[in-house]
Amino acid sequence: MPVPETDATTLPEGRAPVLRVVPMPSDVNPAGDIFGGWIMAQVDIAGSIPAMREAQGRVTTVAVNSFVFKQPVLVGDLVSFYAEVVRIGRTSITVEVEVYAERGLKWQVVKVTEATLTYVAVGEDRKPRPVKPELS
Repeated sequence: MPVPETDATTLPEGRAPVLRVVPMPSDVNPAGDIFGGWIMAQVDIAGSIPAMREAQGRVTTVAVNSFVFKQPVLVGDLVSFYAEVVRIGRTSITVEVEVYAERGLKWQVVKVTEATLTYVAVGEDRKPRPVKPELS
C-alpha cells in the first residue's frame, strides 16, 4: 500500500536505533501487512534494551501504557526502533519507543508506531528489586 507523501518524515537525528530489522513474508497478517503482534514483540525487545542498561540487569515488562499503530509496516521495510527512558521509579523504568520504516527505492521514511512501556527490575529470584543496586 503506497503511503501518501504527506506522511513522510525523517529518522531522528543524533540518535541511534536500539534495534533494526527487516520483516519477512512469514510475518504478514491475512491482509498482507506485517502482523501487529510481530511489531509489538519487536517494540518490547527494543524497549527492554535501555531498561536493562538502566537497571544494570534483568527486567520484565509489567505494562504497555500506550501503543499506537500509525501506518502499516510492509514486507521488505527496514524498520528502526528508537527507545528512550522517560521515567525511573524505585523498581520501575518507563520507556518510550518510536518506530520508523524506510521503504521503497528512495527509502522513504514513515513513522509507523509509537509506544510507552513500563518494565520492573528483577533479581535472580524474579522478584522486584531497586533499579539502582545498593553499593556494598
